Amino acid sequence: MIWLWLGGLLRARKARLAGSVAGVGLTVALLALLGAFLTQSGTSMTARAIREIPVDWQLQLVPGEAVAQISGAAAKAARINRQQTVGYASVEGFQAQTGATVQTTGAGKVLGLGDGYGRDFPGQIRLLTGTDDGVLIAQQTAANLHVAPGDRVTIQRPGLTTAQVRISGVVDLPTADSLFQAIGVPPGAAPQAPPDNVLLLALPLWHALFDPQAYIRPDSVRLQLHLALERSQLPDSPEAAFIFSQRAAHNLQARIAGRGVLADNLAARLDAVRGDALYARVLFLFLGVPGCVLAMFLTLAVAASGSERRRCEQALLRIRGAVVADILWLAAAEAAMVGIGGVVVGVALAIVWAPLLLTGAVLQMASVSWLGIAMLVGLLLAQVAILLPAWHDLRQVTVQQARGVGEPGRPRIWQRIGLDFICLVLAAVTLWRTSSSGYQLVLAPEGVPTAQVDYQAFLAPLLFWLGMGLLILRLCEVALKHGRRRLADLLQPLAGPLADLVAASICQQRRRVTQGIALVALGFAFATSTAIFNTTYNAQSRVDAELTNGSDVTVTGTASVPASSRLSELARLPGVKAAQPLQHRYAYVGNDLQDLYGIDPLHIGEATRLVDAYFQGASAEALLGLLATTPDGVLVSEETAQDFQLQLGDALDLRLQSSIDQQYHSVPFHFIGLVREFPTAPHDSFLVANAAYVSQQTGAPGAEIVLLRSDAADLEGLAKAVRKVVADLPGSKVSDLSEARRLIASGLTAVDLRGLALLELSFAVLMVTGASGLMLALGLAERHRTFAILSALGAKPRQLGAFIWSEALLQFVAGASLGALTGFGLAWMLVTLLTGVFDPPPESLEIPWRYLVALIFVALLSIVLAVLGALRDTRVPAVQRMREL
Repeated sequence: MIWLWLGGLLRARKARLAGSVAGVGLTVALLALLGAFLTQSGTSMTARAIREIPVDWQLQLVPGEAVAQISGAAAKAARINRQQTVGYASVEGFQAQTGATVQTTGAGKVLGLGDGYGRDFPGQIRLLTGTDDGVLIAQQTAANLHVAPGDRVTIQRPGLTTAQVRISGVVDLPTADSLFQAIGVPPGAAPQAPPDNVLLLALPLWHALFDPQAYIRPDSVRLQLHLALERSQLPDSPEAAFIFSQRAAHNLQARIAGRGVLADNLAARLDAVRGDALYARVLFLFLGVPGCVLAMFLTLAVAASGSERRRCEQALLRIRGAVVADILWLAAAEAAMVGIGGVVVGVALAIVWAPLLLTGAVLQMASVSWLGIAMLVGLLLAQVAILLPAWHDLRQVTVQQARGVGEPGRPRIWQRIGLDFICLVLAAVTLWRTSSSGYQLVLAPEGVPTAQVDYQAFLAPLLFWLGMGLLILRLCEVALKHGRRRLADLLQPLAGPLADLVAASICQQRRRVTQGIALVALGFAFATSTAIFNTTYNAQSRVDAELTNGSDVTVTGTASVPASSRLSELARLPGVKAAQPLQHRYAYVGNDLQDLYGIDPLHIGEATRLVDAYFQGASAEALLGLLATTPDGVLVSEETAQDFQLQLGDALDLRLQSSIDQQYHSVPFHFIGLVREFPTAPHDSFLVANAAYVSQQTGAPGAEIVLLRSDAADLEGLAKAVRKVVADLPGSKVSDLSEARRLIASGLTAVDLRGLALLELSFAVLMVTGASGLMLALGLAERHRTFAILSALGAKPRQLGAFIWSEALLQFVAGASLGALTGFGLAWMLVTLLTGVFDPPPESLEIPWRYLVALIFVALLSIVLAVLGALRDTRVPAVQRMREL
């Protein structure tokens, strides 16, 4: 009997079964692919994070301990790939004589590096000029002493005579913060910044100069082991990799207790990245879960579209003697067929689409569990969509009721309790509470090895989405119940003299029609909100990259050989739209050395993006205009203003280095505004001033940086051309925007959304198409009896078309417009909730008009195809159609 029943369903109910299978398949595929996205995001973030760590472990030895013993303990705690011994010595200062002048610096550091240190840890030292086979001097120290390769520098050792060395090269220390970090010092007691004056010596020479100092001042000399772990032993997940690194570090600390202190740079970096991994989970919940829920709704709606016919079939079976168990077995068999078919379709879609949508991701072992979960959800969804309604009807609907027709008039329970209004009010309260309290979406409590997501933040968009869906159902049903005359007026151009009859038919079927409108609206809301959020996210990711890199292409020179010396040649390169110089100097605020940026306020915006979010208290245009009219004006970062308790209008004396005598001299400025962010600037303390005033006061008109705005699509190609122009500038560096986007490894924009965006937007089109065309086609198919009766009464195809086109356009127009409005509101809510993790926060939503127009076109096309199919059926003779029914 079961096989006969299933065969009959395949012959007579192919469209409804296909729709149910498609809904289950979309659910399975989307859930499996989202799981692959999560797996891929975690793996890529771990790989990117550990690739950027120059030294995994810095192990500071207690004086007198043997390096070999500590190195052996480290090898037992974890597999070590590379290691180097580094000596640190504090000195009273450096001195150099150039011509008739003598320059002297304050306290500094002298490092002793083992042979091959630069090869083993390439991210620590960048050679600017000269050679790296002798004594190296940091760029800022060389500028302070006005020395170059070949000059001599005197080292002032505490308690000992001075020592003199000859400089062979000038270097930059990109990771000076970690290189000179204070190990084993309580928080707050460590220096706020790395030393300004640094020399680097070969380790044998360092021992010769500073071993005697260790006897006199043991507190001023120390040794460190710099260790790089074997990266293949780390798990793929940032969370698991963090726990592994932390446990290995604890094991090492237990082995060397009292003999050394460890700085675990690897765990510290992974600690930040595990928060980024949770942001991937955040995006999964914000963007992925509504898609899965919508696919489930679509499946349930497709199954429910034949509810009246299913009740009639159950009634016939019960009349012929079938018991409840027999009917449930038949329903379970139908659900199993739909579930298995949907799982097969979903798995096939996931396998085919994974490498296309997830930037090379495939359903590997890490995603097998997600695939299994998706398959289980698909099978359960089919049972819920088919078996549960059948069981409900058997318990609640009698044979006589099952043969009845018409719309139930009693409000449903959610309408009676006002669930839609409750959801919307709770959404508003939750949004206000979370966005106004300075919340953090991802938390990493002190001492807790696992980061946490503040899942309460998800209540606002979830409640808003559900509340709007229910509200649309309520409003449309009320409008159709009481607005028959107005609907007839609106349908007059399409239905003509039949407008009143068509309006009456639609109002009579209002519950089914409103369900179709609500499903179309939810589909459009999902597609619109996802598209707007992804576009805003991508735009903000570019802003973040531009903030880091400065512009599309950035050329960085040195103080002695500034990049602005090639400004005219760079500006003439093909593809360069604008070129602007940017001074990068250093200034003392009190005793704190900070970055100072000299700009042309009226033209700097031609080569870089300056948005209002970068500034506080006024717009970017207003503050830059004020700076242009105030020659000695200076914009101060928030942290600097707070640290020094500065007030707008205060006179501020900064010490800048003069190009004449290489000494720092006091220069008067006026504090005119606050700046939060600035291109190429650090996140904490910096200053922005007029380049003309800085040049006048220091006697150095050059600019260390040149920003290039380009309209070329190939930024990497332009960067290659720029490198050829500045190839003869010692120490020059060229970076482009695409490189900066790859290197950004913190904050929400670290998560690559390209694959997820393509996945979500592709499925959104399918769901909108299914919600628009498939639901309409199934609804019209269930009304074959009505159309057959109308044909028997003499209705012409054109008159039947008025009924079909009117209902179709009503569902499309109402659903699309209400759904788009809901999508805009949902996108605004998502961006508002995530504003705290954007750097800087977006100023407005980015609207993907092309995608939305294409979405409307595809949905309208599916509606037209469904209507044309229904119109074709109306041409079947009424007698033949009545016999089939």
